[in-house]
Amino acid sequence: MKQVIILLIGITTCLTGLAQTDSTANGSSGKDATVNENDTIRVGGMIIIKKRRNNNDDNNNEAKTYHRNTKPSRVKTNWWIVDLGFANYNDQTDYKSSAVQNLTDGFAPGLGKDQFKLRAGKSVDVNIWVFMQKLNITKGIVNLKYGLGVELNNYRYKEPILYHTSPTQVVVDNTRNYTKNKLAADYVTVPVMLNFNFTPHRKQGFGFSVGASAGYLYSSRQKTITNTDGKHKEHDDFDLKPWKLSYIAELGLGPVKLYGSYAAESMFNKGLDQRPYNFGLRLSNF
Repeated sequence: MKQVIILLIGITTCLTGLAQTDSTANGSSGKDATVNENDTIRVGGMIIIKKRRNNNDDNNNEAKTYHRNTKPSRVKTNWWIVDLGFANYNDQTDYKSSAVQNLTDGFAPGLGKDQFKLRAGKSVDVNIWVFMQKLNITKGIVNLKYGLGVELNNYRYKEPILYHTSPTQVVVDNTRNYTKNKLAADYVTVPVMLNFNFTPHRKQGFGFSVGASAGYLYSSRQKTITNTDGKHKEHDDFDLKPWKLSYIAELGLGPVKLYGSYAAESMFNKGLDQRPYNFGLRLSNF
């Protein structure tokens, strides 16, 4: 029995030595110092490199120790992020007010909430972010996240409403058959969020972000397709506010990223109180 125990101890000792020693020169091991220039030993996250000088003095061996850098990067950058989602608005308009119903300068005389309802699943939001960055605040767990991009919002109406300009007024047009009727509003937007990442050492982590965004309206238009006039685009601001301030959030579930936004105010300067919101899927690395 003693011989068996001694034999097992000897085999275990040899296997342990082979597992810890890695010869990087010609793949050889043992005492052949003339062949091996560098020997490495890995102990957890620590790497020990043993280097022999070019002489026969065994006392001239040098040992260098390196530690793997597991600290998260201070700044991480993600280029060209795309959001694919749905657009809608919370309509809080008082349709009995004179600002809406006045025949001369009312925004939408004779119209109500039903005329401004959107087609389900047809009103979409597409955002293209040139970049987003995460600035590490606390061990990669708490980060400041910010970026720059464009928001492209398309609101497709059920009813044949038409925007007139100078002054802006919305009417119902029953003289033509509309196959497409949408209002498009595009913004250059800067989002700023506080990000909480519960798995900072994973590339696709789990966490969430909350914050706000400021968007500047750089393009707006109504696009219609009718049976008589075909395709038509009317470019105007339609009394849309030049700035849009929104509350924003995102949820990271590993490779799946979800986003949402809700405007703090109406997107119109007068008449209508319609507060846009968006939600959908975010194609992003973090």
